[in-house]
Amino acid sequence: MEKIPMTRAGYEQLDGELRDLKGTERPAIIAAIAEARSHGDLSENAEYHSAREKQSFIEGRIKELEQVLSRAEVIDPSKLSGSIKFGAKVVLLDEDTEEEKTYQIVGEHEASLEKGLLNMRSPLARALIGKEEGDSVDVQTPGGLRSYEILSVRFA
Repeated sequence: MEKIPMTRAGYEQLDGELRDLKGTERPAIIAAIAEARSHGDLSENAEYHSAREKQSFIEGRIKELEQVLSRAEVIDPSKLSGSIKFGAKVVLLDEDTEEEKTYQIVGEHEASLEKGLLNMRSPLARALIGKEEGDSVDVQTPGGLRSYEILSVRFA
């Protein structure tokens, strides 16, 4: 099986979600199903069907998280250096809008553009990997071709 690279913070976030699902969400949904069962006829019991649907989602997410965490390869970016690679924090200048953006290249399971965490498989991350500070990259996006200048690269 292929290892899944991720940062320590990403691993801890997924592990925390797994513990919450197992320790809080699962027992709560079991109690909700028991409560709904006590109301009688299950064929027309919307609370019961809703609780069972939520239980199915929770169990599926637990299995997914267990599978991801079992294959996780935690990488410490602070031990890396050189050109852009997994874990790099990159400051980019959008050459069209003159706007600066900061991203960290992370694994797909911890990516969040709102938090500046860029999926290593995204077109932008793939264009950045192997480049160095001062380089320019062109990236084909759904909105068209974008050009970025790499202002800084650091591993923290």
